Amino acid sequence: QSTVQSYLEGVSVGLEQLRSAAQEVQSVCQDLGAARWALLDSADRFQGLQQMRALMAEAVQLAHVVHEVFSHTLQLLRGQHLLEAHAELMMMEHLRDDILSQLHLRGLSRWREAPVRLSPAIRIIEREEKIDDTLLLEATFLPPGRPKGWRQKFYHVLQETITGAHFHAARMDAEGPGLARHLAALQKDIVSELRVVKDLMVQCVPAHYNILSVCTATYHQALANHLQDILREDLDKQALFLLLEWTLHVYHSPEMMGHPDLLPEVDVSALGPLMSPELVDQTERKYVVKVKASVLEWMQRTLEVEFKEWFREEEPETDHQGFFQSALPIIVMQMLNENIQVASLITDSLQQKVYNMALEELEAFLGRLREALVQCGKEHQKDRTIPKYYVSYLLAMLNNNLALSSSVSSLHPDTACREVPASLRAALDRTQKKACQLLLEDLCLDFQPLCLQLPSRKWLSGSQLVSSMCEVIDKYAKDFSHVRKPVFTLLLTESELLVASQYLRALMQKKMVCKSEEERAQLCDRLLQDATQLRELFCGLGLDQSQQSLEAVFALRELICLKDPALLSLEVLGFIIKYPDVSDEHISTLLDLRGDVSKEVRHMVLEMMAQHPQVLPESYRPIFSTILVPAPELPFCLRKGKCA
Repeated sequence: QSTVQSYLEGVSVGLEQLRSAAQEVQSVCQDLGAARWALLDSADRFQGLQQMRALMAEAVQLAHVVHEVFSHTLQLLRGQHLLEAHAELMMMEHLRDDILSQLHLRGLSRWREAPVRLSPAIRIIEREEKIDDTLLLEATFLPPGRPKGWRQKFYHVLQETITGAHFHAARMDAEGPGLARHLAALQKDIVSELRVVKDLMVQCVPAHYNILSVCTATYHQALANHLQDILREDLDKQALFLLLEWTLHVYHSPEMMGHPDLLPEVDVSALGPLMSPELVDQTERKYVVKVKASVLEWMQRTLEVEFKEWFREEEPETDHQGFFQSALPIIVMQMLNENIQVASLITDSLQQKVYNMALEELEAFLGRLREALVQCGKEHQKDRTIPKYYVSYLLAMLNNNLALSSSVSSLHPDTACREVPASLRAALDRTQKKACQLLLEDLCLDFQPLCLQLPSRKWLSGSQLVSSMCEVIDKYAKDFSHVRKPVFTLLLTESELLVASQYLRALMQKKMVCKSEEERAQLCDRLLQDATQLRELFCGLGLDQSQQSLEAVFALRELICLKDPALLSLEVLGFIIKYPDVSDEHISTLLDLRGDVSKEVRHMVLEMMAQHPQVLPESYRPIFSTILVPAPELPFCLRKGKCA
């Protein structure tokens, strides 16, 4: 019993120990499972440790090699084997360069991948700098290769890295699209790499390195130099505009150096402008030259198209009021205005430069337009059926000139100062005068054949000559109604002056001399009827009687109608006072037309005129000064005989 009891107690103790062992085994299994997951989770770190182990092994081997080379070099120096020692030192220099290359100073891309690798390099550099400083302080003996200046070399390599990565690439496409892609890539890369410097690299170097400021300044200067290199190319206007916009607006914007991720640490305001004011001005002038060439080409094409339009077989288009017009002023003004507005996106100075250029080109364009009008007029003189609608297109050009004149002030960048330069106003005025001149010349060609029929006895007998004149005038007046009022009034006034001068010129061609008092009376009646009919016609067209030059015909009629020739001196005096541009030849011709003036009376009249010279008032519109009187016929002579 005692034995059995002892056996049972032993079994009970064994079972308790087994239970305890099972619990411990379970706990160990749990710990092993946790350890397994921890090991799996640390696999990447173990790989890093393996890389560190490999680097340490390489460093140990490198240190052993350096030690051996150094010892051997020292022995060569002591043995005065200088050439061999120099070769060993050169090998150590190359070895140093290899070390630097392995310390990841070849590119910021490596720092982006693993900026922590920079720290060992910086520690080595700082250790060498301390050795240099100590030796310089002792100033007793500097061993060869000292001071090493590795910190400065670090800065140099850093700057070379930045410059080489972005600004030493092969020659890029200087045209607009290629340059745009290049600048966009620079913008993206510079912002990205400065983020790396600010967020990661700054933590790996001592504060006194000012690494962010150094990198920012390096990018800034390298970019400034790069832009100067680009500007040496023959860039088109799009590329020049792109450079100015990118430099003056994009570079400082929140999209680049003012990016929220870079502020406030990155500040380029203290580094000066990316392009100097002189370079900006030079670039703006280059841009203006390119734009000027483009504007000149475009305007020339516009003028060529317009010139061809004048020879069409149909009338020009009209606006809603029935005035002739073409698209020329809209095309020209839109082109100039767009270039001025585009320039305003850069600087006020560029906008002003483009504005000045636009006015110069518009003035030059008006000169070429006048030349085209003259050429068209020559073609019309050769064959008056070509162009078919010659008068209509001249009127359209007058309306176009008015449109240009009224809209040119809107080009000025300053809305408060929209004065048109005097030279451009003069060019617009010359263009208007040229078109009016061509119209009046065309009117004159139709009017002159009628004037050739007077004075004549057929005309005196009551022909329908003046009615034919009125038909010609009325026809042109209807055409003139398609031009706007300021020019319509001008054309009407000039047409009336032309009619009056042509009528007076015809009377002074010495074609007829009144043979009797009855014929003079008949002449006076005809002059009165003609002048009255013409005056009423122009009054009906809207030209006031006080503005008409036909009054000279009425005044001339009084000289013809005067019955007592002895009173001509007084009558002529009143005539020359009213018409101070009349000459002795004019008066003498009129006296001839009377047919009853003696030599004594003629001499008295001319002497009176000589005693009363006239001065033209500023507001006077000349009429007789444009009329040439035929030279008097010379007496017929027979050899050496006396003249009759």
